[in-house]
Amino acid sequence: MGREIWNLLEEKPEIKMEEIHRALEFSLRQVGENLGTFTHSFKRAFSENGFYQPTENVNWTTGFWTGQIWLAWEWAERQGQKELADALRRAGEIQIESFLERIDHKREVDHHDMGFLYSPSCVAGYKLIGSERGREAAIKAADQLITRFHPVGEFIQAWGPMDQPENYRFIIDCLLNLPLLYWAGEETKDGKYRDIAERHIHTAIANVIREDYSTWHTFFMNMDTGAPDHGATCQGYRDGSAWARGQAWGVYGTALAYRYTGRKEYIEDFKHVTGYFLEHLPSDLVPYWDLEFSEGSDEPRDSSSASIAACGMLEMAGYLEPEDGERYRAIAKKIMKSLVDGYAVKSVRESNGLVLHSTYSKKSPYNTCTPEGVDECNIWGDYFYMEALTRLAIQWNPYW
Repeated sequence: MGREIWNLLEEKPEIKMEEIHRALEFSLRQVGENLGTFTHSFKRAFSENGFYQPTENVNWTTGFWTGQIWLAWEWAERQGQKELADALRRAGEIQIESFLERIDHKREVDHHDMGFLYSPSCVAGYKLIGSERGREAAIKAADQLITRFHPVGEFIQAWGPMDQPENYRFIIDCLLNLPLLYWAGEETKDGKYRDIAERHIHTAIANVIREDYSTWHTFFMNMDTGAPDHGATCQGYRDGSAWARGQAWGVYGTALAYRYTGRKEYIEDFKHVTGYFLEHLPSDLVPYWDLEFSEGSDEPRDSSSASIAACGMLEMAGYLEPEDGERYRAIAKKIMKSLVDGYAVKSVRESNGLVLHSTYSKKSPYNTCTPEGVDECNIWGDYFYMEALTRLAIQWNPYW
């Protein structure tokens, strides 16, 4: 990384443990207050005027709400808040039943986001309370995910019918869906899950990282030969720019790739991708929705990208040499300090979410996005904010 970003980072304060605890306490209260509306229903992907509306268990995002319930349950248990912990556990189990019903009936599961749906909900429930219903649902979700693997090209297709050249593509987000496959392989002792995950990781990392260490959101493969074809964006500002959330998925995704494969080159990939992310941050360390935009822009921020990247740095910190690891841990603490101070919801009257100023999907002259959730809370932003705080507060057993 360049000297300029290091100088900026050196000046920034790190979040203190008492601030982490206060932020987790507010998050716990907020999640608990939400149970009245969001136990038998789920939060939509993004808020409207600061407030989430209920939805059925549809779309790719609902697992992040259940994930918040489990993170809140862990904190309530540690704090001895038994009545609230019991309510959170009951809500988590009710939502696991919904996820099992969803996969049994194959409702909106024909895409690659099985990990986003089932890791923070059902795998988490199995790890935390031994939920056999969660285990069953998550294994079925892993089985669904591997149906999207293409041997020609060796990747998991993101969306759309499997036999169309225009859909023969993967996206950087999928690196966060792969832990579901590793978990399923460990649970079932079946090597097919790990094999597909590792083949996808290799294809993805070989192609989504550009020469300058920015990342493609989407990458197309040749349907006939499996050879790399071209990169593009769906949600970034333009094809050649770096969509902030995509770069953040790259930070966390390369850290997870190293955890599961042990391949040393993924450490270097992590450092390069993370360096690009950090070098394109404004002074408060929370990116605009695309890293094309810099200090003084009137474009909206994406606070969720900051939380995702912080989680990735905290994940990788444990695998590095102590001095190196502590450097990334310190950066994550500086990012979380900025989020807690300047972006976190401070009052239940302000929002029923946790973090303001996220961007789900921003239309530009060069993409085909539908504008949604611009300058709002979004559900994964709230989840990864809680995850990063939890990682800083305790020795956490990841859901991923």
